[in-house]
Amino acid sequence: MARRGPVDPEQSLAIRAAWLHYAGGLTQAAVAKRLGLPSVKAHRLIARAVAEGVVKVTIDGEIVECARLEDQLCARFGLDSCEVAPDLGEDGMPLRALGLAGAAFLRREIEQGAHPVIGLGHGRTLAAAVAQLPRFAAHATRFVSLLGGLTRNYAANPHDVMHNLAAKTGAQAYVLPVPFFANSEEDRAVLLAQPGVREIFDLSNAATLKFAGTGTADAGAQLVASGMIEPREIAEIAAAGGMGEMMGHFFDAEGRVLHTTLSARTLSVDLQRAEGHRIVVIAGGVEKLPAIRAVLNSGYLSGLITDEATARGLVG
Repeated sequence: MARRGPVDPEQSLAIRAAWLHYAGGLTQAAVAKRLGLPSVKAHRLIARAVAEGVVKVTIDGEIVECARLEDQLCARFGLDSCEVAPDLGEDGMPLRALGLAGAAFLRREIEQGAHPVIGLGHGRTLAAAVAQLPRFAAHATRFVSLLGGLTRNYAANPHDVMHNLAAKTGAQAYVLPVPFFANSEEDRAVLLAQPGVREIFDLSNAATLKFAGTGTADAGAQLVASGMIEPREIAEIAAAGGMGEMMGHFFDAEGRVLHTTLSARTLSVDLQRAEGHRIVVIAGGVEKLPAIRAVLNSGYLSGLITDEATARGLVG
């Protein structure tokens, strides 16, 4: 029998609380009473067990309404695959629904082992997906950022997808150590010529699965809020007809890629898909409908993960 490592009493208690709640069917109040704990403590222990991937829920079968929407989206936008997450009644961005669906997709792709290198974007939705991943080994897969992640305001970039993904899977994860946008085309060339940067950039382009989010092209865009671009720069994109953004590339309503002074300074992967490469977007929320539709109209996507309300809006 293999020797066990040191036992964390708090983790052991969290597992016991989760077992009583989920397997034993006890309410959180009953768990607290059984373990002789305050109710708040029991709640926190159960939440910890869930966050650490101790609790795994499996539901077999399809939801008819979601399956129908998936078929309609695939047919309308020429997608190879689509997953519609059931409505959980969330206010605002459906981050929990999208996070659960995104985590399930990412784990399937990792465990199938078809992609030695998986590229990821960053942002709230991808961060939610990684947060929902349980801890499991993914040593045969390497992860790489699809775009520069440094911001003008370093404190404004809380969504460190790559760091959290590496921590949960134990796999190698590479971050592009450059800004999302360079100050000039000349600066872009200089950055890409730096030792180590070009290798990671080439690895990003070589990723056979690219998993990214979608952003809006207006003053409220996350790119502006995070300090990655200035309000005047997004105003230029909007004036040119920009509706949506994916991997640093902006699209108009018809799905055409916009070429602006900003796009010439972008440090992100190319859009061209080589044979066997897939681009899958995870995005949702009614406020993002025009942006998601614009990206779908581009024809670059092979797959989409979205929520039920957004899916209805896209096919309506």
